[in-house]
Amino acid sequence: MARWILGLACALLLATGASATTGGMTLEQVAQTRAVTQAQISPDGGSIAYLLSVPRTLGVDPDGPARSELHVVDRAGTTRAFIAGKVDVASPRWLPDGRAIAYLAKREGDETRRLYTIPLQGGESTVAAQLRADINAFDLSPDGRQVALLAVQRESDARKALRDKGFSQKVYEEDWRPVELWIAEVGGTGAPRRIEVEGSVQAVRWSPAGDRLAIVVTPRQLTDDTMVDARVRMLSVQGREIGRVDNPGKLGEIAWSPDGAHLAIVSAADENDPREGRLTVVGRDGGAQRDLLPGLEGHVWNVAWRDASTLVFLSQEGVHSRLAEIGVDGAGQRTLLAADGPVHMGLSVASGGAAALVGSTPAHPSEVFLYTPGASEARRLTDSNPWLKDVRLARQEIVRYTARDGLELEGLLVHPLERRGNARVPLILVVHGGPEAHYSNAWLNSYSQPAQVAAARGFASFFPNYRSSTGRGVAFSKLGHGRPGMEEFDDLVDGVDHLIETGLIDRDRVGITGGSYGGYASAWGATYYSERFAASVMFVGISDQASLVTTGDIPREQYLVHMRSWPWDNPEMFRQTSPITHAQKSRTPTLILHGEADPRVPVMQSYMLYRYLQLAGQAPVRLVLYPGEGHGNSRGASRYDYSLRLMQWMEHYLTGRGGEPPAYEIEYALPASATPSPR
Repeated sequence: MARWILGLACALLLATGASATTGGMTLEQVAQTRAVTQAQISPDGGSIAYLLSVPRTLGVDPDGPARSELHVVDRAGTTRAFIAGKVDVASPRWLPDGRAIAYLAKREGDETRRLYTIPLQGGESTVAAQLRADINAFDLSPDGRQVALLAVQRESDARKALRDKGFSQKVYEEDWRPVELWIAEVGGTGAPRRIEVEGSVQAVRWSPAGDRLAIVVTPRQLTDDTMVDARVRMLSVQGREIGRVDNPGKLGEIAWSPDGAHLAIVSAADENDPREGRLTVVGRDGGAQRDLLPGLEGHVWNVAWRDASTLVFLSQEGVHSRLAEIGVDGAGQRTLLAADGPVHMGLSVASGGAAALVGSTPAHPSEVFLYTPGASEARRLTDSNPWLKDVRLARQEIVRYTARDGLELEGLLVHPLERRGNARVPLILVVHGGPEAHYSNAWLNSYSQPAQVAAARGFASFFPNYRSSTGRGVAFSKLGHGRPGMEEFDDLVDGVDHLIETGLIDRDRVGITGGSYGGYASAWGATYYSERFAASVMFVGISDQASLVTTGDIPREQYLVHMRSWPWDNPEMFRQTSPITHAQKSRTPTLILHGEADPRVPVMQSYMLYRYLQLAGQAPVRLVLYPGEGHGNSRGASRYDYSLRLMQWMEHYLTGRGGEPPAYEIEYALPASATPSPR
């Protein structure tokens, strides 16, 4: 049984975070940090509805993912909690008249997730629409009287009866059920009407003209299809196809112009583009896409419309974000918020041009920001973690360096909170996944990358944006095609060497960690580059490229935007770029962690690396599995356990005595009232 730390002080720490005023951030504070995840501005721009992610209190609440609450904030920053507590609210949207908010939830007594509305001026929520299956998305008609609903096809009564009798077998990639499209009257008593669509519907947007729907549809409800085969179709309200867009590859947001004459589409440039990020426009009937920002060395994440002729977009550029507008004809691009300051990841625009943004800074997690036309900066309206003002935080710095082949790269360095003179410090190298992702100069603290906790314990943390990252345009994101891990991971070592040359980092005390593709990098660091890393923590990572393609759920995505060949076409490349091939080189103590229900990188990847390293017998290795967790941990206890093990491993091998691994049992700081009696 795990050992337990008892005491009221732990409960107070979780509640207030007060003890961190002298020692920096703690893992318990990371576990209790709240964050805004979505924000929607009202039609008149006077109020913003937002979702607040609220972690469960460890050891007190039943274990599970963070709860999602609905709050509303006005322009003065006055916040009201509309639906809070033991709730899971999703997809808030304003009704067209701005008097109420629609949202999805499965409330007490509900058999399925329903569409509700709640009045802005107070009152109880009422059911606006329901199906016999969970509603997972919706969009309101321009007059607010009808709603388009998406729900997975309901399991037949006969199939459910058999499953209840024990016939629960699954037929891999064949027994999927499509997401169906329905139209219902808001608050009406009539039965919803199902719209016949070939394939599985991923998104729906009702034209402001009221005469058509834009939908995103895939051939099947399989992850690979949703990633590379999503296409845009236009339907009449009766369900007849009246237009289509043969967009290539990956697909992002879509948004109608206020007059319904144009549809904005965030799209991939081609089928081999690793990440959607091109801002394109088509007419009301679809057709060919027009790229409004050709050559953009960045990635458009979000798009909305200020008026019928002007789009507003958020672009991720380097380690910053930029808010800008552009004409529907591609002319008149104008920056509204320059690429510095808070990093924004969400956008909602009111009719007058005011915009709600979800943004964070190196010193604060995601909050609601308000941009008003003509302002030089967006104003933060919410403060979901007021205790943070009393926590000492380390300095976060943008670092630029040159790779060995001359490529200019950048990353983010979180300094240790305290440093003795010019003494060199240990480093934790944190590698992002994807690799079609990137780190921004924003809040860099989570259960799997607790940079400020590491800083409080004397570590520096470095977050490099190696080649193949997003934020630098299409060409940069394709640099690793057909050569996974090779120059990409050379870039990581080159970044470490740069920090060593500055005099900050101790070359002999460098650890590496990351999840997914970052887990692949961690396995690479523990094997191929073992002489450079004194510790490795691999999370849901890749160890054998060939078996990943044939057992994971995105083989075509991997082929199109990563490998560019199949294992039988180029077996030697797949072999040489697999960490297990280099396991005999390993002298790096390696901690491997994985969710047992991971469909993206199956847990066998971690079993294989563990066994290879164990049989090689050159360094300590430990494998920790999380039952029920997928490609990343979602439950609070799993996340907290992960954080503790990550820091324990790094401290043991970078600043501690090293040698044999630390005890596998973990001490959890939980409120005394929630702690079982030790045996």
